[in-house]
Amino acid sequence: MEMTSSPRTVEEIFKDFSARRAAVVRALTYDVDGFYGLCDPDKENLCLYGHPNETWEVTLPAEEVPPELPEPALGINFARDGMNRKDWLSLVAVHSDSWLLSVAFYLGARLNRNERKRLFSLINDLPTVFEVVTERKPVKEKPSVDSGSKSRGSIKVRSSDGQTKSNPKLTEDSFEEEEDEHTQTLCGSCGGNYNSDEFWIGCDVCERWYHGKCVKITPAKAESIKQYKCPSWKSGT
Repeated sequence: MEMTSSPRTVEEIFKDFSARRAAVVRALTYDVDGFYGLCDPDKENLCLYGHPNETWEVTLPAEEVPPELPEPALGINFARDGMNRKDWLSLVAVHSDSWLLSVAFYLGARLNRNERKRLFSLINDLPTVFEVVTERKPVKEKPSVDSGSKSRGSIKVRSSDGQTKSNPKLTEDSFEEEEDEHTQTLCGSCGGNYNSDEFWIGCDVCERWYHGKCVKITPAKAESIKQYKCPSWKSGT
């Protein structure tokens, strides 16, 4: 069920984290009715797993002791009918965030101090599962099987004048908030700081930002891209 070889580099571990996170987010948002139905309180202790191939699973915990990887929260199904549905999903989301971090840092146990710091920085750039489930942050991408409706998670692009091209209806307040959010953003390729005077583009999968020049994307080319995937995700798909 898990990878035959464990991720070892910061990039590999972050990719593993992102895939597991995407799976858990899907279970708690787009597939929530199916997930809710599987968490029958009359069944044994169940766990929510997110796998490196972006699939999720509700099942019993691993039998081996100690397990190959840290285990998710046990018995999430028992509290399902004793709580408000929204509150229960939020609780599962919080436990899922804790599990995702524990897996990432278990895999990163051999990293040095600077590598661990960089790994956490990459992880911290993504909204937590809790933030997504409680709608504090928007879900960036729907599953590929869509009803034909136009995706609202459009490409995140910054031009040289600092304007966000992905949403022409952006209000002044939300624009200022986004400016603050990206003040400390680092380029996922060269590690350089965000600068509103330069053209930047964001990956719609991992939500990392890049200098356009680092990923060879020009403002003109960005206009024709409906959904941008950064080089690390292109190579893995």
